[in-house]
Amino acid sequence: MSIQYNHSETYRPTESQLASALATAMTRVYGLMAVGLALTAIVAWITAHSATILQLIFGNTIVFWGLLIGELVLVIAIGRAINKLSPTAATALFLFYAALNGLTLAAVFLVYTLSSIALAFVATSSLFAAMSIIGYTTKRDMSKMGGFLLMALIGLIIASVVNFFLASSALEWVLTYAGIAIFLGLTVYHTQRIKQGTAAMLLSGQPEMVNRVAIMGALSLYLDFINLFLYLLRLIGRRR
Repeated sequence: MSIQYNHSETYRPTESQLASALATAMTRVYGLMAVGLALTAIVAWITAHSATILQLIFGNTIVFWGLLIGELVLVIAIGRAINKLSPTAATALFLFYAALNGLTLAAVFLVYTLSSIALAFVATSSLFAAMSIIGYTTKRDMSKMGGFLLMALIGLIIASVVNFFLASSALEWVLTYAGIAIFLGLTVYHTQRIKQGTAAMLLSGQPEMVNRVAIMGALSLYLDFINLFLYLLRLIGRRR
């Protein structure tokens, strides 16, 4: 994701004005992320309780993989087109993605008990909140950590594909712990990046760009939360 903006005109708010505007913008980020998560959960729950929809998605390999590929393409498209999309259109695409994600995540309700899903959600929420607070308040520059985490994430994806064929339980546990660590780190990194990007837009006097940063920020944190939840569910979830 690359947000572009013009430095030609700058606006210098007071420190208190900047802090207030930044808090408002970050509230929008978390609010939009929460709406996306709620939409995903609702769609997943409805799907899990509909035999017709389940058969359509999980009984047809083409449909299932089509959804997964469609989700990936949609995320990439939002990131590439964020500077051209209106905030309303970008928000709509984010929510559409969250709904699509709910279709494939319905499998969670079929595989794990409700109590363990609830436990994983509470654990995810607590860890996510702690990491996001660290990212928002830390004075340390996390940009270098971002590059390291990106490489680690690529390695995790490659190793997961390899283990799909190896089916090694030992490697599966290693990947689970690695996934938790990576997405905890990404939560810290993304939160700081969102804060810095929002502050830059506020200082440059571009409110529409603040909205775009909020939407991309909500998408980034949404993905961090979902992936952290799934890895924690692997670790502490009880299968039916």
